[in-house]
Amino acid sequence: MSVCRSTLLLRGLIAMGLAVAMPATSAEPPAPPPAAAIAPAPAPAPPPSPAQILAIPPPLQALLQQRVIAPGYAREQRIERLVHLIFDDDGMALTYDPYATQTLTETWQNHRANCLSFTLLFVTLARAAGIDARVQEVAQVVTWYQDQGVIYSVGHVNAGVNINGRIAVVDLDRNVLYDRYGPQPVSPARALAHFYNNRGAMHMTDGDAVQARAYFQAALAQDAAFVSGWNNLGVLDARSGNLAQAEHDYRIALQLKPRNAPSLTNAAALYRRLGDSRQATLLANRLQQVQRDDPFVQFRLGNAAEQRHDYAAAIRYYRRAVALYETAHQFHFGLARAYFLAGDNRRASREMARARDLAGDDAGALKARYQAKMESLARWRQHDAAAN
Repeated sequence: MSVCRSTLLLRGLIAMGLAVAMPATSAEPPAPPPAAAIAPAPAPAPPPSPAQILAIPPPLQALLQQRVIAPGYAREQRIERLVHLIFDDDGMALTYDPYATQTLTETWQNHRANCLSFTLLFVTLARAAGIDARVQEVAQVVTWYQDQGVIYSVGHVNAGVNINGRIAVVDLDRNVLYDRYGPQPVSPARALAHFYNNRGAMHMTDGDAVQARAYFQAALAQDAAFVSGWNNLGVLDARSGNLAQAEHDYRIALQLKPRNAPSLTNAAALYRRLGDSRQATLLANRLQQVQRDDPFVQFRLGNAAEQRHDYAAAIRYYRRAVALYETAHQFHFGLARAYFLAGDNRRASREMARARDLAGDDAGALKARYQAKMESLARWRQHDAAAN
């Protein structure tokens, strides 16, 4: 499922691309498993159709016409007015809910959305208002909350808006760090696959295997190369005791994306359960290499080491993350913090300065925060020098 927060960010005119996880061969992606292959079970409620998911409720259509379309504003003004319509108290008054994977009608009724529901809402309304908008996905993100807490997520979506040939990113989260490839535009079918997959994961968490399966199959019907759908279907089959089918699901997921960490993790666990230690070890070794080459994983391990006060390990992991993703100011900040906690103020100051310099010209508040922490470190050094 996707993670996002409640503060809207319009990332000014940033154009970035993501390497899409597609099959290594030119063969057509496998079709979703046929219904006949599934064990008899109570009939699930049918998932909403794509038209039902994206239908604009009449009251919202009227507001869109009145506040965004009818006055004849320029495109940039329509974007701004659409944002106000969605978030202002006299509009939808939308609030963030990480579990609210909803249709547009449900979002209108409940005034709640996660990043996926918001993105579907924004893109659909924008297109209805003549704005060139699209759904985008990011393979991995890290989100900061409070002072030091982090949320690591595989998968995130936002909206891209074409303004005079350049792409501005509309995102609910101002504190998210994208992977090095950034947001990648996806097809409407892929966006809907995310919706069905999220709903399936929620039903699986609730213990409703029948309904979860219906949603995972709906996701794969939209995009048969959707790795997360195959992975989640494998989890569901493994939980249901259908280990042969789970093996099939994971095999397809890894054919589509051989270095997909969740599928490697789950498949290795399945082979251990099946008693195939050779295959389990092979996949575990591949996973270890994937994690070593993943700056987000190294950062997460560094954060975990920091939380348990193992600052030497935290420094090793953060340094690895920085080496893999040198321009992420958040990683330099983590390394600076670990150095400081380990008593190395000189290196802490150096990394803090690097974090400040990488924060960007449009991140004034963040740069000021880093500058204040640098000044605090300088005072610590003066205090230590005086004490000695």
